[in-house]
Amino acid sequence: MNYYCENLQDYRRLKTREVRVGNLVIGGNNPIRVQTMTTTDSMDTDATVNQTIRCIEAGAELVRITAPSKTEAENLLVIRKLLHARGYTAPLVADIHFTPNAAEIAARIVEKVRINPGNYVDKKKFEQIDYSDEEYAEEIERIRERFTPLVLICKEHGTAMRIGTNHGSLSDRIMSRYGDTANGMVESAMEFLRIARSLDYHQVILSMKSSNPLVMVQAYRLLIRHMMEEFGECYPLHLGVTEAGDGEDGRIKSAIGIGTLLEDGIGDTIRVSLTEDPEFEIPVCRDLVNRYTFNGEVSPTKSAELEDSFDAPALPYSPFEYQRRNTFDAGKIGSRHVPVVIADFMLAEVVSREDLLSIGYTYNAQSDKWTIADAAADFIYTSDKMIDFDLPGTLQVICDYQAWTTVEDTGKYFPLFDQNNFVAASSKSTKYNFISLDVSIDHTELLSKISGDSTVILCLYSTATNAMQKVRSFMSGMMKANNKLPVIIAVESKHRQVDEQLIHFSATAGGLFLDGFGDGLWLMNDPERMENKAVSGRTYLAAKNNHQFLNNTSFSILQAVRTRISKTEYISCPSCGRTLFDLQETTARIRAVTNHLKGLKIAIMGCIVNGPGEMADADFGYVGSGPGKITLYRGKEVMKRNISSDVAVDELIALLKDNEVWIDPVPVLSL
Repeated sequence: MNYYCENLQDYRRLKTREVRVGNLVIGGNNPIRVQTMTTTDSMDTDATVNQTIRCIEAGAELVRITAPSKTEAENLLVIRKLLHARGYTAPLVADIHFTPNAAEIAARIVEKVRINPGNYVDKKKFEQIDYSDEEYAEEIERIRERFTPLVLICKEHGTAMRIGTNHGSLSDRIMSRYGDTANGMVESAMEFLRIARSLDYHQVILSMKSSNPLVMVQAYRLLIRHMMEEFGECYPLHLGVTEAGDGEDGRIKSAIGIGTLLEDGIGDTIRVSLTEDPEFEIPVCRDLVNRYTFNGEVSPTKSAELEDSFDAPALPYSPFEYQRRNTFDAGKIGSRHVPVVIADFMLAEVVSREDLLSIGYTYNAQSDKWTIADAAADFIYTSDKMIDFDLPGTLQVICDYQAWTTVEDTGKYFPLFDQNNFVAASSKSTKYNFISLDVSIDHTELLSKISGDSTVILCLYSTATNAMQKVRSFMSGMMKANNKLPVIIAVESKHRQVDEQLIHFSATAGGLFLDGFGDGLWLMNDPERMENKAVSGRTYLAAKNNHQFLNNTSFSILQAVRTRISKTEYISCPSCGRTLFDLQETTARIRAVTNHLKGLKIAIMGCIVNGPGEMADADFGYVGSGPGKITLYRGKEVMKRNISSDVAVDELIALLKDNEVWIDPVPVLSL
């Protein structure tokens, strides 16, 4: 079995069991539900009730509230009664980590409990233990003994459960046997699911969250395959990228992880985890879900049995592990090179030096030099326009073939052909020949003629609704034919809102890059159709900043899929009732002083629950360890413990300097 969804070429919803959560049904043919989590102290009853109401009024169909101890779990009854008294009956979810007793209390009160199999029974000590099969079986029996009471309470009270695996909080037992892998994430959940099934309890939803969209996507795919092979059925799936961060980066990372799976019909409920007030997560959820809603309803599943559709011919690549597609080395495109970025100036009347500022190039007239940012586009597409000034040395121009035939500097300008005029062209570049192809059309004859031409770069796009599947299918065909031409992923968005375009670009292009496809990215839109709108306090004016928006989005997508690192990455939890400091303010302060440290991953975690485990993918961590206290990590190692939050940012900078990763913010390159 190589597949993990109903259909890889057309959108089909994956059929899962139905699970009732209060007055909602999740899974099956039911709509994809959207949810969020409160950020208030759950013992501050009024604040939690009021924030829950704001979330519900924003469109949340479920609201999760943290219950780290018995006291908070008991207070859920008060919160629930107050909500019902004010007319709000959306199901509540209790978030449990280390305290089974709290889960057993909450399961009698709210409609759903979420447990983390990595720390529900186990205490994480980061120990490597070599278990014999017998010793491992004894550990599973210990889990059964401690987990069974919760399952029986849930059965008695009709309470649903989410078994929510997090990549960063796998138990030492799982880490010792499976390592820090997607397979380990799957087995962590399967251990608990097997126990629930043995007790004839099926009101289970599962999640496989990670701050790395690649790991997250692979884990969900593997989980589906394992459930189908072992049980012959699939339980509903809750999708989310944990600690996605804030602003555009948080939205892009979430859209890549969640959107890639939704593209394949996977996912029954979603939560976008942003370091912002929870009600602001809901519009992003809605933008994602609306992409898969047709005529007011979610696209139906196929009536055929899952096993029939899963037993399809083998893919030419593995969807469960990343390997970049092998291509020709065409100059700086393809093969070992990082994906290139093409800046689209097709609709610009003219191109000036000042315009290049928006794509990473700053011109100094006094010195007659260019300063080049890390996130600077590699090519600029001008359609039929010529540029009347000297370009920075690293920037090259793509123009339409007919315009290219008139240029003198063929070392700086390169032609873009359409699918009809390349073969018959009287002249071609000796370095780069770009060919634009709509993959919805059969190009078998053309591909057979050009497959050995190492100067050709294909720019693939699709006008179909399911563009991502169409491009992926086309590239799978190229792999089967051993066609090694490099490929630029071209995506056009016609949405009017900036945040809708972020979702569209990220879900379409991001999913393809996660599967190892793509040697470059070319995003385009029509700025005249766009409405001026702020995203996380940043307003993109359609005519003025559109090129900057597209360029930033391109580099953010490539960063999120880990194929081209151009800036600092922040792994920031979305805040909850356990958070011990103002997470949004602190994230902004840390970002302000470290955003020039290209390639560094910094985790900013609100509490010890989401601390050393959840930030496992980070180089350095800033973790709340008590009221007004911060603990600093290098990887998983504590470096400075319980320091005052007043000086913690300065101490973080000192730690970066001690480890020789700090550089002063200076221009990268001048030409």
